[in-house]
Amino acid sequence: MNRWLPVVAAGLIVWPASAADPPTAGLIQVKGAIGPATAGYIDRAIHRAAAGSMAVLIIELDTPGGLLESTKDIVQSLYSSPVPTVVYVAPTGATATSAGCFITLAADVAAMAPHTSIGAAHPVAAGGGSPPDETMKQKLENFATSYIETIADKRKRNVEWARQAVRESASITAEKALELKVVDLIAGDLPALLKQLDGRSVNGRLLRTAGAEVVEIPMSLRERVFSALWRPEVLFILMLVAIYGIIGELSNPGAILPGVVGVVALILALYLAAGLPINVAGVVLILLAVGLFIADLFAPTHGALTAGGVISFFIGSLMLVEAEPGFQLPWTLVLPGTLVTAAFFVFVIGAGLRAQSLPARTGAATMIGQVVPALTRIDADGGQVSVEGEYWSARSESPIEPAELAEVVGIQGLTLEVKPAVPANRPSQET
Repeated sequence: MNRWLPVVAAGLIVWPASAADPPTAGLIQVKGAIGPATAGYIDRAIHRAAAGSMAVLIIELDTPGGLLESTKDIVQSLYSSPVPTVVYVAPTGATATSAGCFITLAADVAAMAPHTSIGAAHPVAAGGGSPPDETMKQKLENFATSYIETIADKRKRNVEWARQAVRESASITAEKALELKVVDLIAGDLPALLKQLDGRSVNGRLLRTAGAEVVEIPMSLRERVFSALWRPEVLFILMLVAIYGIIGELSNPGAILPGVVGVVALILALYLAAGLPINVAGVVLILLAVGLFIADLFAPTHGALTAGGVISFFIGSLMLVEAEPGFQLPWTLVLPGTLVTAAFFVFVIGAGLRAQSLPARTGAATMIGQVVPALTRIDADGGQVSVEGEYWSARSESPIEPAELAEVVGIQGLTLEVKPAVPANRPSQET
């Protein structure tokens, strides 16, 4: 009997573990450019996985790159994660380029699907199309190099290749990345990935992921909205709406709706600009273009200022957003936007300003010049005429008999100044 006691004791120890719930693995999918919404999504997923006692959080990644500030936020979230994190570059054909390379190297476990690629992490210099000076370019490259070296060294990955990814824009396949110890493993799909993760020690914690239930953590509505809106294309369109609305309201006072829409668009554009790499030179050129458009409406330059405004607006729009990977403003949007804006100022705003300079067409002033019948004799002492069915007091230096026609030449209070009207088919008797 005594010899069976250790077996029974071992069974009692193992039984609760086998009866416990199966392990779970969190999964999020990050596709497209890396931005503020992506950083918030990954941070929330990490906390959700920790709160749910998940064995691991898998970040399925496919990105052309993104913003450096957002990348730094993601790296810090991965460093401080209480849950083991796995960046899985997938599916087949996916890439972890630029910012994606930094994020992959920063994970506890770096994995790739077959026939994927990683690298090309050379920083894109600021300037929105204008080449920076060599000093600034060197500073940016040195920072990116030291940053990726620190990440690779912390995660015990190939520091030399990480340096080449920045300095030389080196890019390699998944198979080569595994050979060079840039990533830890290659897995064809999620079940294969979980199987390979099982039994791996991460930060002193033994992973138990074989047969784990995969729980997808989707983006919240707020994250989806911001992910869709936090794009340079949206910022550009909001900027155009703000210009059209505000200038349209100023040129047509009292319309109200254009002004309200313009102000709302301006507030949203400023909010998005806080999270995007905006080039101040681009903003200045756009404002200069608007000033040239408006000035040409008042100055007889025969379109010279408008031509300058078109060129300034086009160049400023191309420079508006820094050329971060995945955040370039395409010229196929900039060119139509420039032409529409030029047409808006030339035709719409021009018509509105010209209308404001016309003489009044409402009220009593509209009666001047009208030819109306006399109801009574009209002389210097007064009389009456009929104007559009209304009776008006009238006064004339030359007598006008009843039923004769009188032309309104002025208004004094509620009395019309008139003179005898000469019918078009009757020659004037004046000599």
